[in-house]
Formats: sequence, structure tokens, C-alpha cells
Amino acid sequence: MSISDLEGIQFVPGADGERSTTRVNKAICSAALEPVDPLAAQAVRTEANWRKQYPHHMRALTEAGIAYPGAALTLAEAGLAAAWQQIEFVRNGQARPFAEALDDPLPNAFATVEVQGQGSPEVEPWSLPYRGQQLRGEALLAQLARWEEAGIIEPSHARALRRVNEHPEWFDLSDRTLVLLGAASEAGPLAMLARWRATIVAIDLPDQARWANLVRLVSEGNARLIAPVSQAVPPGTPTANWTGLAGANLLTQTPELIAWLQTLEQPLDLGAIAYLDGERHLRVSLAMDAIIAQISATQPTTTLMYMATPADVFAVPEEPARAAMQRFASRGVAGRLFTQIGRTLSGGRLLQPHVTTLRDGGNGRHYGIVDGIVIEQGPNYALAKRLQQWRAITARAAGQRVAINVTPSTMTRSVIKNPALKAGYNGADRFGIEVFAPETTRAIMAALWVHDLRCRHCVADPGVPLMHPLELLMDGANHGGLWRIGFLPRSVLPFAALVGYVRGKLGRK
Repeated sequence: MSISDLEGIQFVPGADGERSTTRVNKAICSAALEPVDPLAAQAVRTEANWRKQYPHHMRALTEAGIAYPGAALTLAEAGLAAAWQQIEFVRNGQARPFAEALDDPLPNAFATVEVQGQGSPEVEPWSLPYRGQQLRGEALLAQLARWEEAGIIEPSHARALRRVNEHPEWFDLSDRTLVLLGAASEAGPLAMLARWRATIVAIDLPDQARWANLVRLVSEGNARLIAPVSQAVPPGTPTANWTGLAGANLLTQTPELIAWLQTLEQPLDLGAIAYLDGERHLRVSLAMDAIIAQISATQPTTTLMYMATPADVFAVPEEPARAAMQRFASRGVAGRLFTQIGRTLSGGRLLQPHVTTLRDGGNGRHYGIVDGIVIEQGPNYALAKRLQQWRAITARAAGQRVAINVTPSTMTRSVIKNPALKAGYNGADRFGIEVFAPETTRAIMAALWVHDLRCRHCVADPGVPLMHPLELLMDGANHGGLWRIGFLPRSVLPFAALVGYVRGKLGRK
């Protein structure tokens, strides 16, 4: 592929002229590790089979970050700096250093259009759609208790949702301007925010049907929508006449989006929720990171929001780590025999123990490491989500309010189109894992964002001291049970997929 075929954010070519994602992955991960664990950094550089072995190196990043509180920040800062060095910006066939391109946007690339919701001006009370019911009040609290008891959610997650349930006034977001980078995300919060009087700045790809749906959601509620359009739209223009002009490409119009957002001149709450397949997800995560970094530099009151994936490696508190160890140790005779047979037949690949030890955090506390990585999602996805973690902990350390909560595994379209992953999700409950419907995830994550914007004395608040920077990622997690499962999740995925496949053939859920 010649450079003329490329536009926007691209990986810098190597000595051979190739824009190799493996080379980029290894360069970023090794640079992050180098200041805190040079041996692990060298192991990354010499890894011959990155596509299969990347989970081990993602784990090494987490292990190195646990070692002492300062290590997590040092590693994150080095990783982010390296990531920016691995990309450039291409326009009209000409490549430029990324930072230089961000300072040189095309003039007047976007005009602005606004839509005011026509629904009831009253803030819609928060409720939880779950398995055909709309849970409120005691029913909602009872479901939170069941999830907590079953180990589906962490106690901190349950506490946060109970707290927002006790404060219905928090849901009046008329004082907030929430920017959704990837507004049409299937598990994103736009549909909920549209009923809570928020000002929503929506950024997503140009597509008339997509934008018609976004406008419909806002029009039915009481929010105000602000969107970029490619040319000025006179007031009163019918929606159908301008939705084809709306939208922007995060990958190819990054400098222009930054310039446009800076014209809004009000404190922004930036939600980085865009998703793309394959290596494009790593690039779009870097695009969102650039927007976040640039806007935060000019507007220090900017807050951040991320939806962390449970399919990652995390340091976790001692209690869930010990729960996972206990579940593995408490298998009965039949369970131990099943484990022995499965491990023998698979050469040790299947039915591996999940958490085997606790690690000293250098702060008087001990942490476990949980690993929910699904090999099939690939190293680019894993690194993209790690970049978000790094920005979250460095931004909070710099004084920004940051909402980053582990989001449950969700049966979205991107999952359904992968037959193996879909089958695994359909059979995951046999191993104590719950997979959520998109509407349930949307309601939960929207409520958590409200909590983290409004709460005082919670980990999102940078004024609250943490014993370790990684504790930001531990709090408020809804992992669907992945943190507390006795087996390494990917080592039971084939069995879950078999269960799900059989269920699918039998027409069962």
C-alpha cells in the first residue's frame, strides 16, 4: 500500500517500509516496561510470536505496575509517550509528525448544529432494564444484592449504584456538557443521557441513517444535541436535510475535531467510547487520546470517562483474588478429576488456575492479578484498552476527575458476528459468568458516569488519596464474574463455547 492510499492517523513505517502493528505493539509495550522492568521489556522485544503470546506481556505490564505506587505512573507515562511516537498523520499523501499535525487543523472544517429534545422536561428516574423487566426501588436493590452475592459485581460497584439510586437529583445533567466520542456505540449511554437534560456533544462517523437515529433519540427526550456538520445549517432546517452533513471521522479529522471542540468554550466531560475492528481500534483509541490530551491541556476542568473491558489484565484487591483462589481449591472430587483430564488432554492449555498468588504493592497492601483476555480479540484491542488505562491514571494523578469502570461483557453486534465468541458468551453462565444485554449495560454505565461526576469522596475524585494508582481501575467493577472465577477464563472458553453451541442448536438461551 502506498502512502497515497492512506489518510489520517497511521502507524509510522519501520525500516522495511511496512506499517506493522506487531512492531508498533512491541515498541510501545517495551518502552512502557523499560523504566520499571528492563528484563520484561527485553522479553517483549525478543518475542517471536506476538499474536499468540501477547497476553503474557500484557500481564507483565500489570505486574510491573503493581510493584510500587510510583511504578504504575512511570510505566503509563512512558507507554503514552511511546504510543504518540509510533503514529504520524497523513493528509493528501503527505506524512507529518502527529503532534505537528494537531497544531495545524484545516480552517472552518466544521459548522455546528443543535437539536433540542421535545419530550417531557422532567428528568426520567433511573431504572434498570433486566430480562424483560424494568427494575426500580426494592426490586433494583434486590438485584444488586444478588449480583454482589454471586460475585458478578464488586461491592464498590453495588455501593455506587445504591448511592445514585438514593440521589435522584444527580440525574439532572442540565449543568453538564458530555462529549461522546463514538456517540452511536451500542453499549454507550446516549439514550439514557437524552432523558436527563444533558447537553450532548455527539461525534460519530458521517452516515445519514446513524445520525437520523441519534437525532430521534434526543428529540424524544429532553437533552440538547450539539453536532459537527460539514457546512452551515440554517436554523429551522428539517432534520432530513442535514443529517447527511453531520458527523466526523476521528481518524482523519482529528486536528479539526480538536479545534471545533475548543470553540464550545465550556467545561467538557469527555467520554472515549468509540470502537472499530482490528488495528483500527488501536488507531481510533490514539485519536481519542489526542483529543483528550489537547482539550485537557486548554481546559483543566475537563473530566474523562472510559468503559474498561473485563477482557483485560487487572490488579485486583486481595478479597476477590482470594475468592478466585478459593473457588479453584474447593473443587470436589469430580471437579478435580475433570480438571486433571482436561489439562492432560490439552497439554496444560485448558482448565488452568486463575489467581495463584498475591503480590506486594509496596504500600502495605497485597493484590492479585486477574486475566480475562480473549486471544481472539487480538493484541491491538488489548493495547488500545491499555492506553485508556494509562491515560486515566495519569490524568487523575494530574488532578482531573476520571470515571473508568469495568464494563460487563455484553452481547453486542460485534460479539454476535463472531460465532466462537457468541457461543462462548451463550455458555458462560455454566462457569459463573453473566453476559449482559446491551440495554442493561447502557443503563448501568450511564448511572456510573453520573455517580462519578457527582460523588464526593469517591475514587473518581482526584482529591481522594489512593494507596496505589491502580486502585482507580479496581473500583466500581462489573466484570460479570470474571474476576472471581476459579479457572483462567480463556482456559474454559472452549467448554463454554461448546455449551453455547449446543444451546443454539436446541434453540435454548
